[in-house]
Amino acid sequence: MNKWHRIILMTLLALALVAPTLGLSSGPPWDTSDTPPNQVITSGCTCHGGGVASKAVIVSISGVPQSYTVGETYNFTISLTTSDDAVEGGFLLWSYGVGTFNFDADEIRANANESSAISQSKVGNDWLVQWTAPGQDVGEVSFQLVGNAVDGSGLPDEGDAWNIVSFFIAAPGTATVSEGDELSLRTISVGDYESLFVAEVTAEEIEAEHQEELSAKYFEQGNLYYWSTFAILLIGAVFQREFYEKKYGGGPPHLDRSLALPQGIGRGVVALVMLYLTIYMYQHGWGNGWVGVVAMLFLWAAYGVYRTILQGKTPPEVLDLL
Repeated sequence: MNKWHRIILMTLLALALVAPTLGLSSGPPWDTSDTPPNQVITSGCTCHGGGVASKAVIVSISGVPQSYTVGETYNFTISLTTSDDAVEGGFLLWSYGVGTFNFDADEIRANANESSAISQSKVGNDWLVQWTAPGQDVGEVSFQLVGNAVDGSGLPDEGDAWNIVSFFIAAPGTATVSEGDELSLRTISVGDYESLFVAEVTAEEIEAEHQEELSAKYFEQGNLYYWSTFAILLIGAVFQREFYEKKYGGGPPHLDRSLALPQGIGRGVVALVMLYLTIYMYQHGWGNGWVGVVAMLFLWAAYGVYRTILQGKTPPEVLDLL
């Protein structure tokens, strides 16, 4: 074998190895290389992802009408979604020979074996396709869509993920919707959004979130807890004073009525004002902290009235008479 024969043989072997990759990047074949061959549009991209459909990719087509209007053109968008934001891949869409597709030849091509089926002409995502309904009522129109998200290795391996979905567009005037709904365009998809985008929450994460909520609550309502604690301590001190004063001191010191009357009236007015403000602020949605502070001022003023009355009723002692 001479030098040129070897070069030609090596070139043919290299082309044989890369041909499947080049073919897939410019659109899937109509039939697989299985024995007997299977149609990709019905069996899926069995050379990829271990040969089975996967929930790891969501294949969707939007802009699909509930029912078509004769001769009307609709804009479809075919998309692939995975947990990778930069996902790319390919698709194969078939209308079973009904209606016509229009598309950008740089992005999409008609299948060589079935002219009513289209696929990507290069790896990408979010393909825009126009479908024109037939010129007469032919009944419902069925579609088949296969989407394949690739892992970028350039090979049809288990790192790829594909899925397949069938749908139809109802005949003109036959689609029905629930009362209050509109007969509008829809998005059809296959896949599991929850498995892709809803992460499983562990017990540790739940507890951490709970602790964070508690800390935020205490931080936001710190004034409320502070003043509540302060009020409890203050009320306890007042009761303690009253107890020891009656037990060991015989009661509050005497206050002449000429002084007790104006003092009691003044404290009573303050108590009434604080009571009014407490009710007003509570009814108008003031924060619990503000309402609590004003309520404590009311109680303190009311306690002052009570003390003034007690002092006015206390019998005078010798020092008071002098």
